[in-house]
Amino acid sequence: SDKAIEVAKTLAKKTDSAARFICSDIYNLPNQLDEKFDFVFTTYGTIGWLPDLDKWAKVINHFLKPGGQLIFVEFHPVVWMFDDNFSEIKYAYFKQDPIIETEEGTYADTNAPIVQKTITWNHGLGEVVDSLLSNSMLIEEFKEYDYSPYNCFNGTIEIAPGKFRIEKLGDKIPMVYAIKARKK
Repeated sequence: SDKAIEVAKTLAKKTDSAARFICSDIYNLPNQLDEKFDFVFTTYGTIGWLPDLDKWAKVINHFLKPGGQLIFVEFHPVVWMFDDNFSEIKYAYFKQDPIIETEEGTYADTNAPIVQKTITWNHGLGEVVDSLLSNSMLIEEFKEYDYSPYNCFNGTIEIAPGKFRIEKLGDKIPMVYAIKARKK
């Protein structure tokens, strides 16, 4: 968001960091940035906002130099199948229609006095991997984890420093996955 970039620029200036920030729809970024990179890093909670992972993977391919690496960590799609309290399976594992919800608060502040409509998509692992493979990426590593590094779900307990699980589900579901891929 423009507001987040404004704060980031202020922090970069205060810390004398040489950083550049761009606010863009990810699918439109190739029209705004003309560089190639050794690494692309995509982190938690990003692809759920994207309806088309093939377009996402095309953007990754566009910005990586030959031999460049993608490092991707994301919440496991199994987590997004449940309702907020992990009491029932509410959504399909395989992407069908968008998930449209009205929520109070934000993911950064669940008590914020905001009511908003969100539109997200649940992308299964096959869809993620296929989108990367179809766009000249070679999967070098794939790992799944039965914990989250963040206490961001209802009913979590810390099982070790920086490792959180849904208490009533224990180690029965995957919570996070990671992919390391290289551009062919």
